[in-house]
Amino acid sequence: MRRTPRPRGVANTAITVVTGVALCSGVWLLVGAADRPAPPQPSAAEARPGGADVRAAPALPASPPDRVRIPSIHVDAPLTGLGLTESGSLDVPDPARANLAGWYEAGVTPGETGTAIVAGHVDNADGPAVFYDLGALKKGAAIEVDRRDGAVAVFTVDAVEVYEASAFPDRKVYGAAPRPELRVITCGGGYSRSTGYRGNVVVFAHLTGARR
Repeated sequence: MRRTPRPRGVANTAITVVTGVALCSGVWLLVGAADRPAPPQPSAAEARPGGADVRAAPALPASPPDRVRIPSIHVDAPLTGLGLTESGSLDVPDPARANLAGWYEAGVTPGETGTAIVAGHVDNADGPAVFYDLGALKKGAAIEVDRRDGAVAVFTVDAVEVYEASAFPDRKVYGAAPRPELRVITCGGGYSRSTGYRGNVVVFAHLTGARR
């Protein structure tokens, strides 16, 4: 089972994102792979920060999130809380539920000051899953998170990057932030029939609004 490096000395110090069989082994691609395209991957242009000039909104109080929406790639999914496995890695949503994402509930909630973490499958044995098109997301796109307090936290995408598993920048992804930020993570980095996905797609976003 392949996994990204464990964050060291950062806000979410306990997280290691599992990217092996349970989360993104590409089982669906293995069957009839010749006529099944791999998920889209972000271009180099999307990795250069471009949304940071959009004014940040004031932080919101803590409130668990219930749903995430990314209209430009047609994501509209419930969120489940994720803890840690016995090995200290981030648990994953139920792979049988393709349209389900998770959030790290021991960290900050989306909209609070700091770095909130959302993760989800790119595919499962039946086909594409909730974040299959995450690599096609563009800078400036909106991500909306419905919170249990009735607020909708609106984030603007700053960058979309892809990393090989051996070069995963844990501090950059998980590190503390002085404003409300969001990371959305799935598998990517190309696909091999022998090893599965080679890395991760990571979306970097910051809070730019809220509504009820």
